[in-house]
Amino acid sequence: MKDLDAERDEPERVWMRIRARFGDPSITTKDGRRRTRRAAASEPFTAGRDPLGLGGVLDGLVADAGWQGEMAQGGVLAEWPRIVGPEIADKTAPEGIAEGLLVVRCVSTAWEQQMRLMRADITTRIIEAFPQAGIVGIRFVGPQQHSFLRGPRTVRGRGPRDTWG
Repeated sequence: MKDLDAERDEPERVWMRIRARFGDPSITTKDGRRRTRRAAASEPFTAGRDPLGLGGVLDGLVADAGWQGEMAQGGVLAEWPRIVGPEIADKTAPEGIAEGLLVVRCVSTAWEQQMRLMRADITTRIIEAFPQAGIVGIRFVGPQQHSFLRGPRTVRGRGPRDTWG
């Protein structure tokens, strides 16, 4: 036995001592038995051993996690210029989707009104391109305006008026 130990290198001798002390992991642990079965059944170049493309792996992950709706909603936001065209995309920007309602910010009230007239056409395009997004409506909002009724320097009273009269 001592002659065999002299021929082996240090890591192999350590492994043999651990194996003698604690037993063969393929027999004593559940994980070891699983690995032994898998190693025995695995052969290279057989069916199911080919590597998958990254797109296929991500599609499988999205399907397993149930993220198709969220991914489609992200597609609507990312593909907005393609859906409405470059001219309209320069004047509008999608802000988000909540409970099936797409909120789109417009640069002016005139563009807001124009987009309201085109709402049915744009909704149809979105539903055709991204059916899993779950978009049921679009809300167009104009530019944000400052309110004198709220804020850090608001005082009670008549508000911002001329005091010289």
